Amino acid sequence: MKKWLWVLALAMIGAGMAPHAYSQTASSPAVSAPGEPPELRVATIVAPPNVMERNGTLTGFSVDLWNAIAARLKVKSSFQIEPDVSHLEEALRSKNADLIVGIFITSARDTDFDFSIPTLQAGLQIMVRDTGQTAQTTSPLRDMLRLLFSRTTMVWLGIALVLVLIPAHIVWLFERRRPNGIISGPNYFPGIFEAFFWAISTLTGSPEGMPHQWVARTFAIFWIFTGVVFVAFYTAQLTTTLTVEQIRGAIEGPSDLPGKQVATLAGSTAADYLRAQNAEVQEFATPDQVYKALLDKKADAVVLPAPLLLYYAAHEGKGRVKTVGPEFNTAPAAIMVQLDSPLRRKINLALISLRENGTYQQIYDKWFGSP
Repeated sequence: MKKWLWVLALAMIGAGMAPHAYSQTASSPAVSAPGEPPELRVATIVAPPNVMERNGTLTGFSVDLWNAIAARLKVKSSFQIEPDVSHLEEALRSKNADLIVGIFITSARDTDFDFSIPTLQAGLQIMVRDTGQTAQTTSPLRDMLRLLFSRTTMVWLGIALVLVLIPAHIVWLFERRRPNGIISGPNYFPGIFEAFFWAISTLTGSPEGMPHQWVARTFAIFWIFTGVVFVAFYTAQLTTTLTVEQIRGAIEGPSDLPGKQVATLAGSTAADYLRAQNAEVQEFATPDQVYKALLDKKADAVVLPAPLLLYYAAHEGKGRVKTVGPEFNTAPAAIMVQLDSPLRRKINLALISLRENGTYQQIYDKWFGSP
């Protein structure tokens, strides 16, 4: 009797541990009941219009395309939403998912995973706040301070410093021994400071007296003229910069991204691109968090795949944001599977069939419009 009790206890323990062990070691699609089609675990993240939730169900371009592929393969599928891209990759790497839909091909991912033929070709694009929406909140004081401490101003101040040092030494050299001159004595200190102050005041249009020595006086007249030209050019440069920014906006293309606060998805190809461009990258887990950072003025711009931005700008962000500049850094998106997975060839054959019979084009037109 005791022997049978031990056998029964061991059987119950084994039954309780079996599901956990399978989740750790599963390397193939989930097992289905006899006679039923196999079930594949499809991992993805919510990123309209590729993947979106409506009334408790998933829809979108990537979802519709995969459902068409699954029907072609005669398999069932269950979707699992991951919080971000890194969790997507980990789900596939740990074999808790059989495939990932709508992910971009990169050299790093190609080392660890296999990809289907491309399902979508898309470039990155820039999105900014709509200037018409934010014009009323523009602060003249903030704009003025930003210009005064801008790179343009720093360059002009550096030029001015060089220009001031030269005439200051010339005036000191000729005036240091003149009685009742603008330099109080022959010594370099404090005489050079007096000459330096005279050069600065003359450059800005308010000269503090004139040198008495004829060479220094002649040079002073030339220096007054130089100061007038310098101030005029500097004023014109600031005015031009302010006018251009008000008309065109601070960001209008990829060349304007260096040094700007740019929001994007964590672990995405966009994040890698922005770091290479010396932008100040802000990474978020979901597209909604990326868009919120832009609207809350925590970021100057957003960089994401163009389809995502165009969809958001035409729907939830309409009137609040706009896309600027061309698409850039174009890359293919595909279905990602485990290395050497037999699913890869089956998915490729199904995709080719869907392209040939027009199903792929119908799904594409539904979400992105016809070319």
